[in-house]
Amino acid sequence: MAALGSPARTLRGLLRELRYLNAATGRPYRDTAAYRYLVKAFRAHRVTSEKLCRAQHELHFQAATYLCLLRSIREHVALHQEFHGKGERSVEESAGLGSKPVVSHVASRIAVRYAMDCVT
Repeated sequence: MAALGSPARTLRGLLRELRYLNAATGRPYRDTAAYRYLVKAFRAHRVTSEKLCRAQHELHFQAATYLCLLRSIREHVALHQEFHGKGERSVEESAGLGSKPVVSHVASRIAVRYAMDCVT
């Protein structure tokens, strides 16, 4: 199992993900119930000098796991939007014969070599 790091770092990561989620709505993330719950839970499970709380370690592990989930979902959505197909395409669109000129891979390599020879 990987090291969890400090609880403060995990809390900051969770709050960063809340900011990403609330950026689309325009609402401040501090006005959400999730923010209030996280801060309350982390404050309630702080380790004091009198005790070593097992619940604090369990909370930290669950928070780190949830942070990993939130980051993974955000990255998945970004990758999905970037590489998602656009549905059915015609043969011409698939072949790239639309309005764009077709340049073969070989022709582009020849042009690069010619440009390199001209520079040297």
